[in-house]
Amino acid sequence: MTDRVYIRPIGFAPGPQAEHGNAIRLAGGMVYASRFAVILRRDDRVIERWLAAPDTMAETLARLPDSVAAEGEAQWANLTLAHAPLTIGSRTVRLDQTQVMGILNVTPDSFSDGGRFLDDAEAGRDHAAAMLEAGAAIIDIGGESTRPGAERLWEGDEIERVVPAIRACAAMGAAVSIDTRKAAVMEAAIEAGAGMVNDVSGLAHDRRSLEVVAEAACPVVLMHAPGASGEDLHGGADYANVVFDVFDALRERRDAALAAGIARERIVLDPGIGFGKSLADNLALINALPLFHALGQPLLLGASRKRTIGALSNEAPVDKRLGGSVALALEGMRAGVQLVRVHDVFETVQARNVWRGLRDAALTDFGDLPA
Repeated sequence: MTDRVYIRPIGFAPGPQAEHGNAIRLAGGMVYASRFAVILRRDDRVIERWLAAPDTMAETLARLPDSVAAEGEAQWANLTLAHAPLTIGSRTVRLDQTQVMGILNVTPDSFSDGGRFLDDAEAGRDHAAAMLEAGAAIIDIGGESTRPGAERLWEGDEIERVVPAIRACAAMGAAVSIDTRKAAVMEAAIEAGAGMVNDVSGLAHDRRSLEVVAEAACPVVLMHAPGASGEDLHGGADYANVVFDVFDALRERRDAALAAGIARERIVLDPGIGFGKSLADNLALINALPLFHALGQPLLLGASRKRTIGALSNEAPVDKRLGGSVALALEGMRAGVQLVRVHDVFETVQARNVWRGLRDAALTDFGDLPA
C-alpha cells in the first residue's frame, strides 16, 4: 500500500484582513486562501479528508501517517512560498502577479494558427512585436504541432523553422521561450537567443534534454502529457483520479529535473490541459489548479483556444474562442497561476489588468472592519 497526501486550497478571501489574518498569500501572488482540504489517498482511493484553516493546519497535519507527514509539511510550506523572478536571457520576469506568454507558431499545421507565420517571416515579426507591445512578458516560439494526430517533424526541419523567429524576437529585446521536446532543437534555440525551454513532454521524450537544460541553466516548463516518453503525447491516458495522478506525475518530473542538476527556482509546471485528457478531465484540472501550488513551483496554464472551449460553446471554431480563452485565463489568475500561455495577448493582458485592479482594491478595503 502507498499513501499520498494532497493539500488543496478550497476557500479564498479578498485579503487577510477579511479573515482577521487567518489566511495565507498563495504562492506569493495576489490570491489569499483561508480554507484547505487535506486529503489522504491510499493507492487509488481517498481514505481521509480533513478541513483546515491556517490556525488549525498544524493540528490537522499531525493526524497524517508517519509515511507522509514530511510531505504534508512540505506541501504546506510550498503553498506559502513566494517565487523568485525568472531570468530569461537578459530579461527578468516577476512572478508576483500573473504574466502573459504570447504564442508564435511557425508551423503549417498547428490547431489554431498553423501556416500563418511559417512562410511569412515579416508577418511573424509583426505579430511578435504586437504581442510585446500589448504586454506579453514572454514570446513562446514553436515549430512542431502537438495537436492530436500531428506528424512528427525531423529536428533539422524544426530548427530551420524556429531559429529565424527566435533571432528576430531576441533582437527586439524579447524574453524568448522555445516550445520543443527535442534536445537538438533546444540547443539551437538557446544559441539563437532563446532563454527558456517549454517542453510538452516534461523533458521525458529526449534522453539528452535534461542534460541540455541543466547545462544551459535556463528556466524550463515541465508539462504533463500521458504519452510524454513516446511519439503520441496524447496516448496512454488512464487516470484513476486525473487531478491526483497529474499532480503525482508532475512531482516525478520535477524530481527528475532536480536530480539532473536543474535548479529548483528555474522549474515551472504545467498540468497540460488538452493533452490526453477528456473534457471532464480538463475541467477537473482547471478547478483544482490551486492544489498544484503545493508542489512548490510556479505554474503555467495553457488553455487558449483549446477544444474544451469549443465543447462548452456549441462547437465554436478555433477562431471564435476568444471569450472562452479569456475566461479560462481569468480562472487561472483566480487560482494564482504565475503564467498564462495565450494567442490573444491584448485581450488577456487587459483582463489581467482589470482583475489586478479589483484585487488591489479588495486588499486595501477595510471599510467593513470596526474602526
